[in-house]
Amino acid sequence: MTVAPLRRTPRIAPEILGLLGFLLLVVVVFGAIAPRFLSGANFGSIAFQLPELGLLTLAMLIPIISGGLNLAIIATANICGLTLAWVLKSHGGLDAGPMAFVLGSVLALGAGGLAGGVMGLVIAVTGAHPILVSLSMMIFLRGLGEFLTRGGDISGFPSFVEPIGHGLVAGVPVPLLIFGVAALAWHVLLSHTRHGFAVHMIGSNPQAARYSGINVRRTLVLIYTLSGLMCAVAGVLMLSRFNSVRMGHGESLLLVTVLACFLGGVDPFGGFGKVLPVVIALVILQVLSSGLNLLGANQHLSTAIWGLFLIGVMIIRTLVARWRAKTRKD
Repeated sequence: MTVAPLRRTPRIAPEILGLLGFLLLVVVVFGAIAPRFLSGANFGSIAFQLPELGLLTLAMLIPIISGGLNLAIIATANICGLTLAWVLKSHGGLDAGPMAFVLGSVLALGAGGLAGGVMGLVIAVTGAHPILVSLSMMIFLRGLGEFLTRGGDISGFPSFVEPIGHGLVAGVPVPLLIFGVAALAWHVLLSHTRHGFAVHMIGSNPQAARYSGINVRRTLVLIYTLSGLMCAVAGVLMLSRFNSVRMGHGESLLLVTVLACFLGGVDPFGGFGKVLPVVIALVILQVLSSGLNLLGANQHLSTAIWGLFLIGVMIIRTLVARWRAKTRKD
């Protein structure tokens, strides 16, 4: 008589349960304070606004897990959007055809990958700190974009571009579908590929990663190239949502992408991070932003609250880590 092996019931990670509980608390609080918060229109607005921040956060996620940072994500997204806008304008603007959009999108992806690849190459070859390298790239791209646009914006694109930022498919916002596909791709990349393993190894201990046979230089170049490609996707989406391109678009989101990563349990020193908790953290932040807007708070106050929230998250995580270390010793 053979006994069938016991099947383990998959358990939800504690950090995911904690984030879901906090999300529920935020929804309940804002729902009680502002009745309009629980309306379908408000949740629809959240669904359309989340993907832009979500794509930029995914672009920030892999560099942070590797022990680095990409401060150029906003500038890269805008320069990629500017690339697409230039192609559309050069092919007739409002009269540009779908092939012009495809060509512009490919060139935008190329621009994003090039910007990221250059950063990764400089970091890998010179050993310079990612903060300094990405800061330099941010300044360069911002200055280049301001020069090309003369500090203004570019607008007026074909009507078929609008559904990418405002359309629905089976009742689901198109931007949300794009973000969902990107998040799934990042999850598979980080959890089920050799590159994802290498990213975590480099973030944990670059020297050990090198001794284990990982090509650290090649991995670093690929990390920032992928980050740049995700910025390009965000830039295309931003163009379709705003129907314009300007180098200042989304500058306030840089802080929030870092906050979403840390709130989602990503180790600020590298080596650990998962996509699903970060996605839940993004929903929490977008719900907070929506609730504050309904209460009459302006964008500047929301940004200030996000900054305080980041400080609070870091304090709580430090206290929890110390408590766990003390518990293990006892």
